[in-house]
Amino acid sequence: MSTLNFDLLVIGAGPAGYVSAIRAAQLGLKVACVDREKALGGTCLRVGCIPSKALLHSSELFEQTQGHLADHGIAVKGAALDLKKMMARKDGVVKTLTGGVAGLLKKNKVKVFHGTAVFNPDRTVAIADQTVAATHVLIATGSVAASLPGVDLSQDRVDTSTDAIAYDRVPKKLVVIGAGVIGLELGSVWRRLGSEVTVLEYLDRILPGMDSELAKEARKVFEKQGLRFELGSKVTGVKTTKAGVSVQRDGADSVQADRVLVAVGRKPNTAGLGLEAIGITPNARGQIEVNPRFKTSVDGVYAVGDVIPGPMLAHKAEEEGIACVEMIATGHGHLDYHTIASVVYTDPEIASVGRTEDELKQDGVAYKVGRFPFAANGRARAIDVADLGSVKVLADANTDRVLGVHIIGHMAGDLIAECGTAIAYGASSEDIARSCHAHPTLSETVKEAALAVSGRAIHI
Repeated sequence: MSTLNFDLLVIGAGPAGYVSAIRAAQLGLKVACVDREKALGGTCLRVGCIPSKALLHSSELFEQTQGHLADHGIAVKGAALDLKKMMARKDGVVKTLTGGVAGLLKKNKVKVFHGTAVFNPDRTVAIADQTVAATHVLIATGSVAASLPGVDLSQDRVDTSTDAIAYDRVPKKLVVIGAGVIGLELGSVWRRLGSEVTVLEYLDRILPGMDSELAKEARKVFEKQGLRFELGSKVTGVKTTKAGVSVQRDGADSVQADRVLVAVGRKPNTAGLGLEAIGITPNARGQIEVNPRFKTSVDGVYAVGDVIPGPMLAHKAEEEGIACVEMIATGHGHLDYHTIASVVYTDPEIASVGRTEDELKQDGVAYKVGRFPFAANGRARAIDVADLGSVKVLADANTDRVLGVHIIGHMAGDLIAECGTAIAYGASSEDIARSCHAHPTLSETVKEAALAVSGRAIHI
């Protein structure tokens, strides 16, 4: 059996994988990319980020027809949910984008293999009945859903996010285990579509890791929308019954539901790669350790994205992949982890970049705060999103350099981009404040929050 040779083999065609492959090809490398799935794009595109955002948007439109359009002079009668059609639209979006990824790889002359990649002891890679050799191999296999001790994901009606984006009917009662990004986004979807949603969280807060002030504000908003939170809940097991499912908790009554969504995070997807054959041993958390140039302990083997330490974010994975292959091809690459934003695509959206106020307090950093509410923004009033939203800018007390920005409100995920750029270039709050922002736009809330750092906000 002949061996196929490449400069770079990328294992995984998710955001980290296909982007890395394309950038490497642009830099003149002979590149191959392998993925287990026929449809390219990874978890994010096929069963994660994209389909969940499609359902979030559809569910928001459905809720608007149930009573929020009347204030705009739009009378809607007889609006009903066609879940099958909603799911078909979501699937159509995914199909279009997966096809787009395949087209981009073809355009950039990346050889695509479909199958499971397994390392041989000589560091070649077996893919079905073929053997591939590459000067450099990049592992970008992403992550899979994690569970809890005592919770068997193979049980009927005990679901992961992959299941929860494809329900064929609206659960009457849905229990979500985990008040992080995935749990809140999908819990919001099914709450809008008619489910009674209870969110169980082990910690005493929602959105662990995000700015605590923002998380408290978000919880109030979600509770008004109908999500029920039971914090400090330690789930010890889930049992399937004739009536549905029963969620057991330590020191508290069990919770009954029709379905359970387990949203307690994700874990690196490294099973079956044959890492042991080449001498790579994941750490206690299942992650592949790498150096600042994304090199593993084995010469010529690299790893990026969800399989290495750090936040499991698609855009973080993309940037790591690009930086990695640029280092391979040119010797140079750049990635600033302080500028990587986190976004929760609920309604309202929640977005953060840089340091949180909790972190600054813990580290004893002197800082100033500027806040501005959406309620005082003209565009927010005009498009009816003024009731829910605020921007918080954190700046160094001595230098005025922007340390972090945290936003809750309509299109927060888009507004945060400006703030990431500001942090990347070492901008001060004064720099943002003196930059002209078009009127009327939501971006003016960022400018006003920056002005508020020095007590100069105009519209409050």
